[in-house]
Amino acid sequence: MASWLGGLGSGLGQSLGQVGGSLSSLTGQLSSFTKDILLEGAEEVGDAATELHVSNSRLREIESINAAQKSENERLKKICSDLEEKHEAAELQVKQLSIEYRNQLQQKEVEISHLKARQNALQEQLQKVQTAARSSQSAAGLQPATTSASFVPVVRHSSGFEGDDMDFGDLIWSQQEINRLSNQVSRLESEVDHWKQIAQSSKVQGTNVAEQSEICKLQNTIKELKQNLSQEIDDHQHELSVLQDAHRQKLIEITRRHREELSEYEERIEELENQLQQDGVRTDAVDDSKISEQKKNVQNLEGGKAEDLQIIKDLEDEIRRLNQKLSSAKEENKILLKDQELLKVEKIQITQEYESLKSDFSMLQSSVTEQDALLKEQEKKFQSTTMLPEDVVRLQQALLEAEKEIARLSSLNQEGLEKELLHAQHENKNILSTYSEDQNSELNQLRQDLERKEHELNESIAERETLVAELEELDKQNQEATQHVITLKEQLSKQHTQGDSITKQLQIDIDLERKKVAKLEMEKMEAIKELDSQKEKLSQCSYALNDLHISKQQLQNTIKDLQEQLKKSQDRNLHNKKEIKELQQRLKEREEDLSVSLSKLTEKSNQEANYSCQDLILKEREVEIAKLQNNVLENKQRNEDLEKSLSDLKVENGKLVTAFEEIKQELNDAISEKNKVYLEKDSVVEALKMEKKHLETELNQTEKRLFEQAQKYEQTIQELSNARSMDTSALQLEHERLVKLNQEKDFKIAEFKRNMEQMEIDHQETKEMLTTSLGGQKQLTELIKEKEEFIEKFKNQALQVKQELEEYKKASKKQDVLKQNLEEKDKSLAIMKEENNHLKEEIERLKDQQSRSAPMVEPKTLDIIIELESEVTQLKVIKNNLEEEIEVLKKTIEDQNQKTVQLQQSLQEQRKQIDESKVQCEQMNVTHERLSLEKDEEIKNLQKTIEQIKTQLHKERQVIQTDSSDLFQVTKVQPLNGENGNEKHDLSKAEIERLVKGIKEREMEIKLLNEKNVSLSQQIDQLSKDEVGKLTRIIQEKDLEIQALNARVSSASYRQDVLCLQQQLQAYVMEREQVLAVLSEKTRENSQLKTEYHKIMDMVAAKEAALVRLQEENQKLSNRFENSSQDMFRETIQNLSRIIREKDIEIDALSQKCQTLLTVLQTSSTGTDSGSGGVNSNQFEELLQERDKLKQQVKKMEEWKQQVITTVQNMQHESAHLQEELHKLQAQISVESDSNSKLQVDYNGLIQSYEQNEKKLKSFSQELAQVQHTIGQLHNTKDLLLGKLDLVTPSVAMASIVSQPPVIQSSAPEVLSDETKLLQKELEQLKKKLQEKDSTIRTLQENNQRLSDSVATASEVERKGQEGTDSEIRQIKEKHDVLQKSLREKDILIKSKSDQLLSVSENLSNKENENELLKQAVTNLKERNLILEMDIRKLKEENEKIVASCREKETEFRALQETNMQFSMMLKEKEFESHSMKEKALTFEKLLKEKEQGKTGELNQLLNEVKSMQEKAVTFQQERDQVMVALKQKQMESSALQSEIQHLREKEQRLNQELERLRSHLLEMEDSYTREALAAEDREAKLRKKVSVLEEKLVSSSTAVENASHQASLQVESLQEQLNLVSKQRDETVLQLTISQDQVKQYALSLANLQMVLEQFQQEEKAMYSAELEKHQKQTAEWKKKAENLEEKVVSLQESLGEANAALDAASRLTEQLDVKEEQIEELKKEGEIRKEMLEDVQNKLMNLINSTEGKVDKLLMRNLFVGHFHTPKNKRPEVLRLMGSILGIKKEELDQLLSEEQRGVTRWVTGWLGGGTGSKSVPNTPLRPTHQNVFNSSFSELFVKFLETESCPSLPPPKLSVHDMKPLGAAGTGKAGSIPSSSQIQDSAVSGISRRPDANPFLAPRSAAVPLITPATSSGHLLMKPISDALPTFTPLPVSPDASAGAVLKDLLKQ
Repeated sequence: MASWLGGLGSGLGQSLGQVGGSLSSLTGQLSSFTKDILLEGAEEVGDAATELHVSNSRLREIESINAAQKSENERLKKICSDLEEKHEAAELQVKQLSIEYRNQLQQKEVEISHLKARQNALQEQLQKVQTAARSSQSAAGLQPATTSASFVPVVRHSSGFEGDDMDFGDLIWSQQEINRLSNQVSRLESEVDHWKQIAQSSKVQGTNVAEQSEICKLQNTIKELKQNLSQEIDDHQHELSVLQDAHRQKLIEITRRHREELSEYEERIEELENQLQQDGVRTDAVDDSKISEQKKNVQNLEGGKAEDLQIIKDLEDEIRRLNQKLSSAKEENKILLKDQELLKVEKIQITQEYESLKSDFSMLQSSVTEQDALLKEQEKKFQSTTMLPEDVVRLQQALLEAEKEIARLSSLNQEGLEKELLHAQHENKNILSTYSEDQNSELNQLRQDLERKEHELNESIAERETLVAELEELDKQNQEATQHVITLKEQLSKQHTQGDSITKQLQIDIDLERKKVAKLEMEKMEAIKELDSQKEKLSQCSYALNDLHISKQQLQNTIKDLQEQLKKSQDRNLHNKKEIKELQQRLKEREEDLSVSLSKLTEKSNQEANYSCQDLILKEREVEIAKLQNNVLENKQRNEDLEKSLSDLKVENGKLVTAFEEIKQELNDAISEKNKVYLEKDSVVEALKMEKKHLETELNQTEKRLFEQAQKYEQTIQELSNARSMDTSALQLEHERLVKLNQEKDFKIAEFKRNMEQMEIDHQETKEMLTTSLGGQKQLTELIKEKEEFIEKFKNQALQVKQELEEYKKASKKQDVLKQNLEEKDKSLAIMKEENNHLKEEIERLKDQQSRSAPMVEPKTLDIIIELESEVTQLKVIKNNLEEEIEVLKKTIEDQNQKTVQLQQSLQEQRKQIDESKVQCEQMNVTHERLSLEKDEEIKNLQKTIEQIKTQLHKERQVIQTDSSDLFQVTKVQPLNGENGNEKHDLSKAEIERLVKGIKEREMEIKLLNEKNVSLSQQIDQLSKDEVGKLTRIIQEKDLEIQALNARVSSASYRQDVLCLQQQLQAYVMEREQVLAVLSEKTRENSQLKTEYHKIMDMVAAKEAALVRLQEENQKLSNRFENSSQDMFRETIQNLSRIIREKDIEIDALSQKCQTLLTVLQTSSTGTDSGSGGVNSNQFEELLQERDKLKQQVKKMEEWKQQVITTVQNMQHESAHLQEELHKLQAQISVESDSNSKLQVDYNGLIQSYEQNEKKLKSFSQELAQVQHTIGQLHNTKDLLLGKLDLVTPSVAMASIVSQPPVIQSSAPEVLSDETKLLQKELEQLKKKLQEKDSTIRTLQENNQRLSDSVATASEVERKGQEGTDSEIRQIKEKHDVLQKSLREKDILIKSKSDQLLSVSENLSNKENENELLKQAVTNLKERNLILEMDIRKLKEENEKIVASCREKETEFRALQETNMQFSMMLKEKEFESHSMKEKALTFEKLLKEKEQGKTGELNQLLNEVKSMQEKAVTFQQERDQVMVALKQKQMESSALQSEIQHLREKEQRLNQELERLRSHLLEMEDSYTREALAAEDREAKLRKKVSVLEEKLVSSSTAVENASHQASLQVESLQEQLNLVSKQRDETVLQLTISQDQVKQYALSLANLQMVLEQFQQEEKAMYSAELEKHQKQTAEWKKKAENLEEKVVSLQESLGEANAALDAASRLTEQLDVKEEQIEELKKEGEIRKEMLEDVQNKLMNLINSTEGKVDKLLMRNLFVGHFHTPKNKRPEVLRLMGSILGIKKEELDQLLSEEQRGVTRWVTGWLGGGTGSKSVPNTPLRPTHQNVFNSSFSELFVKFLETESCPSLPPPKLSVHDMKPLGAAGTGKAGSIPSSSQIQDSAVSGISRRPDANPFLAPRSAAVPLITPATSSGHLLMKPISDALPTFTPLPVSPDASAGAVLKDLLKQ
């Protein structure tokens, strides 16, 4: 996707860049045009604008009608698609039902096949019985009347309902088969009777044991076959279920893929639309950048404004706060005054009450309680004042502490007073005299207290006065701020109104610009439509090119494939010949062996008639001979089979040759069609060029005429105006005459010029025609040359193929000669062996005679005896072993015979299946041909499938190579096993190993050559793919260039479009008819494709089932074969090792025996007697005889062993061949299944895409009018090419089936015997094999060379093709460049002359005529609209007819469902009948078994089979009935098709009527054009008449001029002067024309410079425009932003106004509170002064204490610190130690060192002495707030130490409440400094007490921690929304969460 989009993007970029260039030139033209219009004035914009508006409005109406029609079409398409879906669903249901019925029918057919198999088995048994009867009758001379040889059953395997339709021929055939079967049944009955008689006679005579054994074997085989059949049925059913599931999954996957593809296409469309939008937006990018810069400037200015407003607001907020403070101060003053009054009252009361002690005491108590209450009230009031500054807060805190101390002291005073009173009472009682003294002392104390309080009051009053002065100043500032706020409000309201007006203006501008944008978009859409149409044309051309290239490549590939097939068929023929010759050799060998064995048998019967054991041996040999005869017969049958296969191969070869010839013919056809296509294309291009040139010439002529006429009319107008200014009428007449004469002369000159121009144009046209015809001839010559080259190449290839054939024939002849030599040598070897044996026997006889003649025993004879005995024992052992081996080998032969029978059966089945698959493939190919003709878009999918098939072919080759390697491994194992039995022959082993190594090396070379072949083929494929890719890229680039050129060409004027439309309408009517015909054809083909699709699906299902079955059988057979072969090899190795061990043991025993015998003989020789010598000689003779016998037996056994080994090896070879064939078949089937699955997927994709294409065709039926002329011509060529393509694709598939070279390796090294001659023979064979392999290597090398040559030739051909295409593309480019140059020149001319035309257009009278023509054109367009509406109505009617046909199809489907139900009922009835027939058959069988038990079982089976045949006859009748029903259905379908054909004919009639109507319309149009032309000619004639009249008038006026006075002559002279001036002007204009023409030529040369100039000119125009357009855009953008900002400001101001109003309300409340607080402040100030004095005293005391306690540390404090250090967390402990250090006066640096040492692990003594209690009572417990961060990490003692530090540091002076000192306050979020300080800040404050902030102490902060006091100065915002500054007094603390806003705080304050 990414690569595709990238390519698209690059292409679009190029095309859009070109479009941009053309647009820039257009804008330049427009700008110049607008300049001229502006200069000439607004008078001239009248008729043209109205005409344009009218035409645009009509176009819009037509477009709206078109859109409505499109929407209706889409709705109808949706309805059609819904109906099609319903139709498909119904089809699926019908398919399911038909599949079920087919399954049932298949089951029935399986049962029939079982019965047929039983019949065949019985027939075979009959044949065997006949043979036995003949053998028995040969003695009696009887011959049966009827022979079974005449009875050859012909079994036709009916595949059941492969398709829904059955032919009538099938019915006839079924009837014939029924008749034939009945005849067979009757014949079989007669034969049964006959054989019964023979059997009875043979039983009387006697039965052979062999026949019974054969019967048993046959019965066993029948049972096994039955079991296999049942297993196969089960497997088949399982496979069916699996295939159904697989099919469902495939359907699901296909639907999913389809959806994914749809989504991808939608994404692509969206991306393309986005790209188009982005291209549209790019033009405005420059303006946007400038607008964005100005916006930034505006934003910066607005930001400055906002900052100024914020500063003003901050000042206003500060003024409000000062007002609030004033009010609070006033309130505090009031409170203080009240307190003063109370104190005065108290004074009076105290003076009164101190008269007596009790009264005084009570008064003191009341005064103390009142003071406490007042203090509490003051504390409450102080808490509520959260708006005070921090300095005031500190003073208040100090006052509160002082008051607390005073209260404490007062409480102490009270206690003292009470004590004194009690004491006084006691003293009063006791001593009355002391009363007066106590009273005086108490009074003195009270007076001192009063004086203090008065002093404090005075101080508070002074402070109040200062506060009042400050409050007055603040009031003034507040008034000023309020006035400023009011003015600001007024200014803001004015700005708001101005902003509203500006926004309205901006909205109007925006609307205007939107309208402009809409117009531009409409123009853009039109341009895009034109681009799309031309893109479609180009894409179709590229598709055609691609198709031609692909067809070329495919034809080359087919030729290569056919050559390969020829080679392979030749190889197969040679191989088959080799096999036949080998089999003949084997037959000859066996016949020779038989003759030898018979001769030996006769000899043995003559020699050994006395021995009974020999009789047994003879019997065994006879049995073996019989078996060998059977083997010979089997071999003969195999020979016959091979001959049949040879004939089949020859037939296939012939077919391939015919196919090759057909493909050659197709190639020639394709070449001719290509030539036609090229000629058609050239003709079309030439016609288009001619039309274009004609149009251009006509345009130029009309423009020149108009220009000249305009000039002439201007001159006439000027002259007439001059003439009017003349005084006398005579002079005027003369002047007018002269002017008219001048005009006539000018007209004549113009006519002459026109004639000249026409002549020049004709000359140019003839030249262009000549050039085009020459170019076409050149192209044709090039094409002819290419075709000749192709023909030569094909001839060369044919010659190469013939040469290769001749070489192969020579090689085959050589091989035949070599084989004959081999056979002769083998015969000579056998003769030599026999001679050797005879010589040995003669030697032995001579030795016997010598031993008999020699009565005296010599030591040599003893050695001979010992050797003979040892040899006898050895031979006995060998005999036993050989017998065992023979038995084992017999068993293996039997097993392998069975396996070969099974394999042959499976092979036959697979061949049948392959044939079926071939037929199916042919059907598939036919369907694909039809599909390919319909579909143009799916060629790419087919290319993909072809590439996949190629990859599969490579895989198959690799598979074949692996098979060959496996075979080689098998052949390697066998000689190794043979070597184990022959360990004595070391030399022969070494030689064999060398040869084996040589063979392996040759095999490796062969493998390497095969790999090279594969790599070369891959390279060829890659080259072809790469070249195809290059060609496609080149074509895409050329497409893009052509698109760009078309885009440039397409930017013609409106009139050109009108003319083109008028010309194209005639072509479009014809094309519309063609489109309708194509649509009807495609609907027909769609129905055909659906039916074929169903057939293919059924065939594929059957084929897949067969495939799975074959694969399972192959696996079973391969497993069995491998197991059996491995077991055989193991057993042989074990036997050989055992034999060797036994031989070694026997040799040892015999050596010991020989030694003992030697000793015995030596002893016997010392005492020699005659009797003993006789005994020794007798024993010797007996031993010799025994040895001879044993030797003969051993020889026979060895011969038998060799024969058995050869048979075993032959069997193994055959099994290996069968396995190879199985592997090949498996590979073929897998390939076919893959190809089938791919074809299925492709087919489904094709159907879906076909449906989509149908929808698209319906939607584009109206829009096709722009493109269809070219498509109609390209369609025919494309269809022909695609037909050939699809004919080629099946041949490729067949080639993949056929092109599997048989890898048959016949390397069966015979087992080595004891003699060295056999080894020599084997060596010779191996050498011959080496030579053969050398020859194969040479042939492969030659093939490689040929392949490389073919690659080179192919690459050269493709290069030539590319060069040809490049040359064509260059020619096209040159033509395009020429056209572009001419277009540019003519564009410049059009620009210059259109400006002049527009300036003069109002004064022309021809404009009226043109208006009339335009009106006529409009009427014509209206008529066309009406015609289109009629067409739409007809389309609607056709849609309704389609709906009706859909309904008819639904009714047909219902009828089909009903017929399906009838079928099901019929099936059930027939099932019931079959069950009943089966039951009857079973009963008959039982009866027959009871009657004829044992011996008559076979006849019962025959009777049962007869009954089954009858049942089959019944079933055939039923099938006939079904076929009749199917025929009726077919008739119904044919009638429906006939009705459809009639419908189509009616459609054709309608279309013909439409054609006639359109032709009549065209004739009318032509008549109207001719009328207009005649009218124009009439006008010209009238004008000429007028000119002649004017000439006559001139002649008459000339007489009057002669009679006139000298004044008239003077006037005439003046007029002549004017005429001279006019003529000069005319000459100047002519010169200007020539100059302008020269300039035009210069423009053509200096286009590049002009483009640069144009860009500069555009920039200047932008400077002009930007004052209007861009400025407006910028202003709109700026005003938009301003409006948005103003709206935001308005919203914020409204919010701030609301807040300000709320704040003013709060301020009014706060002023009231301030008044109250001021009174309290005054009172508190008084108290504060008193407290200050107390504080000073306390401070003095503290200083004294500090001086006294310097260098001392409080134990409790240190203990608390120590305990707190351990209570604190570990991460905070260093901070506690730092505090302790600061208390102890240790420096910071020393502390840091200590802490670092402590972290390192060094412990100091400091920790030892630190100790203390848990807490001290003197430390006051102040509650902590939960918002503090440090509370959780700090201990109480640490906090106390901090408190002490803060107290010990001197406080800052009180704040000055000036405006300059006030800080701008930020938001709560940023004020980190305002929040509770961290531990690091606390530490810093501990060291630097002066520099720290007063807010740092967490104990002394009474306000909420959430409200920060200190904020950074940079932050901005509303003042009321911000926290309190550090220079103002505060109220009581409010518990606020840290997340809460300042607005919430204000609301809480207002509530209070």
